[in-house]
Amino acid sequence: MARSIAIRPAGQGAPAPRAAMPFAPGPSLLTSLPPLSVYVHVPWCVRKCPYCDFNSHAAPDELPEDRYLQALTADLDQSLPQVWGRKVVSVFIGGGTPSLLSAATMDAMLALLRSRLPLLPDAEITMEANPGTVEASRFADFAASGINRISLGIQSFDDDRLRALGRIHDGRAAREAIAIAQRHVERVNLDLMFALPGQTLDGCLADVETALSFGTEHLSLYHLTLEPNTVFAKYPPELPDDDTAFEMQDRIEARLAEAGYDHYEISAYARPGTRCRHNLNYWEFGDYLGIGPGAHGKLSFHDRILREARVRNPQSWMDALLDPAAGATHLAESRLVGAEELPFEFMLNALRLTDGVPAASFAERTGLNLATIARPLARAVERGLLDEDPTRIRPTPLGRRFLNDLQGLFL
Repeated sequence: MARSIAIRPAGQGAPAPRAAMPFAPGPSLLTSLPPLSVYVHVPWCVRKCPYCDFNSHAAPDELPEDRYLQALTADLDQSLPQVWGRKVVSVFIGGGTPSLLSAATMDAMLALLRSRLPLLPDAEITMEANPGTVEASRFADFAASGINRISLGIQSFDDDRLRALGRIHDGRAAREAIAIAQRHVERVNLDLMFALPGQTLDGCLADVETALSFGTEHLSLYHLTLEPNTVFAKYPPELPDDDTAFEMQDRIEARLAEAGYDHYEISAYARPGTRCRHNLNYWEFGDYLGIGPGAHGKLSFHDRILREARVRNPQSWMDALLDPAAGATHLAESRLVGAEELPFEFMLNALRLTDGVPAASFAERTGLNLATIARPLARAVERGLLDEDPTRIRPTPLGRRFLNDLQGLFL
């Protein structure tokens, strides 16, 4: 079996498209709708990192913030009929580097969302930021606009490792950014990567210790992978061997458990009561409306589940929304998810959670009877990959270690 390691989820939780067979007409499939989140994509970075396969683009000298906001408004307005009246539990502003936007643009974006969507009073509103774009004055304004959680793309505190990753910040800037974020919002997540070019086990653990020293509530630890269509894929750097990478992961898990962090998802660690609500909604097969260039979405209705993806190129996305006479569409994909796809899509997400999900949620979120996956469930239990508890779909420690094999049983 191929051992599973923690990797960064691509496309904010959206699995790769597969051939679809639409649901046949008939009675309602879903008796209730899952929680709804909103994802907003900001596509620009100072420069593209060589390992990154996200939809990010080097920023022009002057960001087209007004035009971007106009297009975002049109994108949201066209989507409103699909989510009308549904309360929003979380918002995630990702990228790219959202912290490149001005405070005025961020404020206008959040005002736009509140004016058209019923955000819950305690909605989690996360903004991603990179240390090289952090300014204290803007972060104070971001918080005043309603950002209540910041996710910082630290990756490492080691200057040599950061240069190898093509990052624009150094270890000093990373430390300063954390201090600034903590002054302005209560909830701060640090994104770190391991198995980096030239990284040793001691270097990896030093990064973890530095992160722990700030006492942030949430840490995300991702194994560096060489993704297709990246500079690293074309010119692979020398990385730690698999045994070293696995030891890094084992030691990270042990150290964070000792420090009081719950390893609740394959790449996520949190202090009690501070799990990321937005990402939990992905893993629990909730719904999310994705707006902005390249954003993905999953929306449930009583008789169908829809997946959408926006056009990736920022200029094309804006042109399609703001010049409808040209006849272009801002949607790259809009498809019904076939009933035969749902077991794998559900398990691809749910099995990333250490605690798994209630067995009843399979029917609640897919509209399918649990009996439709009785055979793969039984095989997974027989192989020691799933707990025997019939009320919960939960991977065993062995199942978490060999997650790819476990998920594959539901293909």
